[in-house]
Amino acid sequence: MTTSTAPATPADLVARYERGDFLLATARHALLASGTAATATDTDPARLSGALPGLFADSGSSIAVGVLPFDTTSLPGHLVLPRAVRRATSEHAAVPSRTALPQPVKVTPVPEPEAHLAAVRAAVSALGDRDLRKVVLARALDLDFSAAVPVADVVRNLANGNPRHTTYAARLPGGRTLVGATPELLLSRTGGAVLSRPHAGSMPRSADPAIDKANGAALLASEKDHVEHAVVVESVVETLRPFCRTLDVRGPELVSTPAIWHLSTTVTGELLDQHITALDLAAALHPTPAVCGTPTAAARALVRELEPFDRAYYAGAVGWVDAAGDGEWAVGIRCAEIADTSMRLYAGGGIVPASDPRAELDETSAKFRTLLAAMGLES
Repeated sequence: MTTSTAPATPADLVARYERGDFLLATARHALLASGTAATATDTDPARLSGALPGLFADSGSSIAVGVLPFDTTSLPGHLVLPRAVRRATSEHAAVPSRTALPQPVKVTPVPEPEAHLAAVRAAVSALGDRDLRKVVLARALDLDFSAAVPVADVVRNLANGNPRHTTYAARLPGGRTLVGATPELLLSRTGGAVLSRPHAGSMPRSADPAIDKANGAALLASEKDHVEHAVVVESVVETLRPFCRTLDVRGPELVSTPAIWHLSTTVTGELLDQHITALDLAAALHPTPAVCGTPTAAARALVRELEPFDRAYYAGAVGWVDAAGDGEWAVGIRCAEIADTSMRLYAGGGIVPASDPRAELDETSAKFRTLLAAMGLES
């Protein structure tokens, strides 16, 4: 494996991305991996992690990149040991220029909006009946094009339109590509230091400064959103506690992207056992209540009942782990799966007892518009 640490900005690596590569990039750091020395797939993340030391030794690669699906019990995690890796850091990284994309010839919501309203109502009713604190329901949007989707242009547009997010692209089994720009860090491990930044609770931004400020204040004051956020943070902390000597929790605080206000909490810790890798920790945390609900098994079962599609790698985890156990994994949301001449977009929202079906529909619609605009498509 070749590794390059030559001076470069994250924007340089975004510009070099080609379909089939792996990319994980923020405005300040990025990793671009290409080629395949070996692959590893397994429905059990623990076996996947256990197989990596042997694969590292046999392949000559010292890093694995890839994805975990939403439901690791039914779909395998997919890791690639690349032949070449480039890294970049920058305190003042420019974003790549935007590219106009061909517009879709057909757009199909899955399900139709009225059906999603009914699903949210059913979810609210089921929370009490099944002793659930929260469930996350998503919608999909299918786009068909008259020619092949220019994946690299989509990725560059996402990086441009979401400078505060983590832009990612990962090759999936069967030749598809998962692309997205997520605001949420699931887990990073550097030596003994562990970091997670769970997000839950959101409100749209506004071009009107007064309305925008009021929306942020409303989110900070929202009991419903604080309940939703607390469920996620509690799960992250309790999952990390057995692995860590110390844990520090700071938040929630109001953070923003160009389109959305979020509640965010920062969780940091110090590992007890240096043999626990970033992949081990990501697998333990995934799926968080931010993308599934809680309790996990019951929430996942309700998701299967109410969503008329298979999430596959949507709401999974995207990231890397190296031979030292360090790594970074992001939550696979604000994303699309791209085939040859089609793509499926996803958007979801957390449902708690106080959820209003119309507001939940509006939230997913706003997320679709944001994602389409960032991709360079009309919304």
